[in-house]
Amino acid sequence: MAVSARFQPATVPSEMTLAVPDETLMLRYRDGDAEAFALLYERHKGPLYRYLLRHCGFPTVAEELFQEVWLNIVRSREQYMVQAKFSTYLYRIAHHRLIDSYRRQRGGPGMWDDGTGPAVEDLPLSETDTPENQLHTRTLVTRLMELIRALPEVQREAFLLREEAGMSIEEIAMTTGVEHETAKSRLRYAINRLRRGLVEVV
Repeated sequence: MAVSARFQPATVPSEMTLAVPDETLMLRYRDGDAEAFALLYERHKGPLYRYLLRHCGFPTVAEELFQEVWLNIVRSREQYMVQAKFSTYLYRIAHHRLIDSYRRQRGGPGMWDDGTGPAVEDLPLSETDTPENQLHTRTLVTRLMELIRALPEVQREAFLLREEAGMSIEEIAMTTGVEHETAKSRLRYAINRLRRGLVEVV
């Protein structure tokens, strides 16, 4: 994942901080502890980048949004207060950056095609798989990515927050600013659409 060249924490977290909750780390960072931020970054950079990439579909756009989210964390650190889980706070920022990006592009993800989308041929496969199994896996992954991109925006976001960020329905609702039942319905509809779309492949 080539997303960190322009944005790297200055220090490496120590083993003693590995069990510290995210919210405590963010409070420490607010008070000037750079190591706390480094650990937060290490914990969340992978899931956050994948969430952004699978939402917009293109690495260059995902990297730009990724940088914007972390810069927002840095710039607003002095105002941080614990009102929810840090992951909810982080993905709420990502949610707003995505909305801003949609508006800038005037047309959503379809306007983002920069030719840098991940090639299915580059996906890692087990060397012990038979050629037939590898072909089936590639076909399945290709179809799944197509189905995720074809989901309505609100359903895609609910699904990715659950799968990439590991959020509960309540956390998805808080992140996206909707009621619990709305978030639950969006996730259910997304999963049902994906299942129906994968039937012919599986």
